[in-house]
Amino acid sequence: MARMHPFDQAIDLRASALQDTPHEFSGVTHPAYANLIGPFGGTTSAQLLQCAMLHPERIGEPVALTVNFAAPVADGEIRFVARPVRTNRSTQHWIIEAHQAEGVVATATAVFAVRRQTWSHVEAVMPANVPAPDVVPRMSMNGMPAWPQRYDMRFVEGAFPAAFDEQEQAHSRSTLWVRDEPERVLDFASLAALSDSFFPRIYIRLRRRAMIGTVSLTTYFHADSPLLAQVGSRHVLGVAKALNYRHGYFDQTGELWSPEGQLLASTHQLVYFKD
Repeated sequence: MARMHPFDQAIDLRASALQDTPHEFSGVTHPAYANLIGPFGGTTSAQLLQCAMLHPERIGEPVALTVNFAAPVADGEIRFVARPVRTNRSTQHWIIEAHQAEGVVATATAVFAVRRQTWSHVEAVMPANVPAPDVVPRMSMNGMPAWPQRYDMRFVEGAFPAAFDEQEQAHSRSTLWVRDEPERVLDFASLAALSDSFFPRIYIRLRRRAMIGTVSLTTYFHADSPLLAQVGSRHVLGVAKALNYRHGYFDQTGELWSPEGQLLASTHQLVYFKD
């Protein structure tokens, strides 16, 4: 019997068997996705999305997910509550909460939709002349927390600094090939986690340590299930940059592209920092 992938273990949620709590699920943080303090935020986002994916009232596929991290998530059990608050002809709106002993630690809103064929066009431009992932060295994970070790990252530019030498850079842009490690076929939950796999932009720009924490993370899913199936377990191309740093907060925006140049997801987050 094949061993379950660590990511699938991390998002393995149990639905409540009680009739008076039909919208509740339970899960647990996974040591393979541990950060310096608590779990990797991408897995928490994936767990929140997975609640709606598993819910018997769910229609369609996710098109948007916003996660607000209300408090640090502690290692251990998490109780989730997922409710569809409105279902229309082709869209469905969700409110999802993550609870621990101290109360609510994260909230999410999600939009699901039944997609239909329409005129389509991508105005965003995938970086050109990027070398194939098999010719780009994989980033060394020596000394890194557990969660980056669950990703095969191959940086074309803007790599995580090997040393914090405090040599400020002109920009914080990163371009990299990335996939789950071990390999895993891409789906909406793993795409949600990948959207948070970009290292904090302030580390790339300032090349020095800073206390940081994601406050809000939004992911827009441009791919549908057939497109994700085409990607399979191959690397996707990630591009990330920041727009502004001010008064203890900075933003970062990212794109995830299929090898054939299809935009899979775009992501935006607001990060608290203290240097």
